[in-house]
Amino acid sequence: MSHREIIDDLLDERGRTYAQEAGIGLKDTPAPLYQLLVLANLLSTRISAGIAVATARELTDSGFSTPEKMRAATWQQRVNALGRGGYRRYDERTSTMLGDGAALLLDRYAGDLRRLRDDSQDSEEILKRLQEFPGIGPTGAAIFAREVQGVWPVMAPYFDKKALDGARKLSLPDGPDALAGLVSPENLPRLASALVRVALDRSTK
Repeated sequence: MSHREIIDDLLDERGRTYAQEAGIGLKDTPAPLYQLLVLANLLSTRISAGIAVATARELTDSGFSTPEKMRAATWQQRVNALGRGGYRRYDERTSTMLGDGAALLLDRYAGDLRRLRDDSQDSEEILKRLQEFPGIGPTGAAIFAREVQGVWPVMAPYFDKKALDGARKLSLPDGPDALAGLVSPENLPRLASALVRVALDRSTK
């Protein structure tokens, strides 16, 4: 099979982004960008992606879809929502981080992650600034970048180590530019997510 055929099959089988699974209609507006940041936080811990995605959905369904609403919620309300999503192992610490992160976003960027992007000189600075949020380390920043590159061209093409591991497992090019040349720009997040799933799938040799 050619590289394009492999990728076509890959996108058909595994091409849903984590944001899509969490019900986030990602676009370049404040609320969905914030919801993606929350999802990246949840996906950063040693817990299954399925539980993290379900918990992100639960937080949104509980009304905590913006930094204003997240900060206004009580610590216990956030803990309860995390628990309902299945995120019990880290619920208390994560409740605190989500509250503090919402406050930081409101105080520093008026609740709008586009200001973080526009205040940054390049993609590396964006990644660095993202890591100022509680619970967002290098892994969380990479998750955010993988998913946001479809609406933030400044981040594209972005394939982190995990995605590149997946590319190597499929004998695809393992360089971001080479991979990006095989799909349309809007499909970059889908390809990155699919490659991460391949990397995490122990049944894929």
